[in-house]
Amino acid sequence: MKNAKLIAMRELGAYFRSMSGYIVAGIFLLAVGILFHAMAMGDSERRSAEVLYNFFFFTSGATMICSLVLSMRLLAEEKQTGTLVLLASSPIRDREIIIGKYLGALAFLWVMILATLYLPLMILVNGKISWGHLASGYLGLMLLGGSTLAIGTFGSAIGKNQVLAIIISAVLVSVLLMAWMLARVTERPFNEFFISIALFHRHFTPFGRGVIHLRDIVYYLGLIYFSLFAATRVLEARRWR
Repeated sequence: MKNAKLIAMRELGAYFRSMSGYIVAGIFLLAVGILFHAMAMGDSERRSAEVLYNFFFFTSGATMICSLVLSMRLLAEEKQTGTLVLLASSPIRDREIIIGKYLGALAFLWVMILATLYLPLMILVNGKISWGHLASGYLGLMLLGGSTLAIGTFGSAIGKNQVLAIIISAVLVSVLLMAWMLARVTERPFNEFFISIALFHRHFTPFGRGVIHLRDIVYYLGLIYFSLFAATRVLEARRWR
């Protein structure tokens, strides 16, 4: 996986060298900061645990949107500039290209998520926080962001350009987000199926409340694996055209 590591370092460096990376990070941090002060800490009578849950709830939405924005350029931009042909013709396996680009974007996303750490720590000014709750919430954000980014990587592999890539990715994420709504209007065993595949409702909420379930970790890791596997197959299909 040496090639994947080199691609990941190249991708991560591209975010820090380009203005677009700082713009995305700046907008993300600004949005999270505004949501935290306006929504999470808007009521002084709220308990610290409730404020912390609200922080993770609103940050999760910003994280998913940011993940889609970061992912749309991973492969779609390479197609537009013609550099994907060079990568495909080099002695690098398709899965190394996918994994390398994904890990580079994931590292940048996690840096942005960790950069928000000062916000929940402000609760300590007038209250107390559970460090376990804090760690659980950030683990959930990283897994949720990683899953959305993986779906976006698949969308970027399908889309011919960045606009089409983000539309495909947004549709896929929206379907998984709305799966829990289908569970409310269906009966067993279909409702259990829709609840189990829902991206947010069952699997992220426990993290936001400070509870870690193995099933939720397995779900997100499985979604990441499946999305990257599908992206690799799309890239392999393009090689044989």
